[in-house]
Amino acid sequence: MKLVIIDYGAGNIQSIMFALERLGYKAVLSKDPAEIKAADKVIFPGVGEASSAMKMLLASGLDTLIPTLTQPVLGICLGMQLMCTKTEEGNTKGLGIFEVDVLKFSDKVKVPQMGWNTIYNLQSDLFKGIAEQEYMYLVHSFYAPACAAAIATTNYDVEYASALQKNNFYGTQFHPEKSGDVGEKILSNFLAL
Repeated sequence: MKLVIIDYGAGNIQSIMFALERLGYKAVLSKDPAEIKAADKVIFPGVGEASSAMKMLLASGLDTLIPTLTQPVLGICLGMQLMCTKTEEGNTKGLGIFEVDVLKFSDKVKVPQMGWNTIYNLQSDLFKGIAEQEYMYLVHSFYAPACAAAIATTNYDVEYASALQKNNFYGTQFHPEKSGDVGEKILSNFLAL
């Protein structure tokens, strides 16, 4: 299986690569459109700030490529948020794959949400064999509200979509690569799609 992690300057690549290696897979880091298109599965990572990340996608033309991909694509954290219509972070226009706007948590809670929280209302093969209320690792100040594309929910000040799916596109707000055995099972489920 050819696995490509999209290279656009986002952090957190190593921990994703290590998690995939633990599952017995080797991924290629690439910004080459032909190589990304030829992949069996694509991971769109993200740790960083939305507007600067989007600038890097625009500069490389990946902003027009990603929405046209037809194989399973997994956006992680900022990767998922950039797949939405827009985000309040830097007032940034997203890729428009998921029809939802990403909002900032209110001042009533500590931001970023950092650490372990539960996922529930699981509704996809991405969560095959995963129990309701499992704990996943999150670090974020912005969230996708509950919407039609939501396939998992988490509560932090509000109930929000901690995972999204539309056709071949999947996104997780949490970091499966940092969420122990349960996170690895989710990655394994993605690879089996």
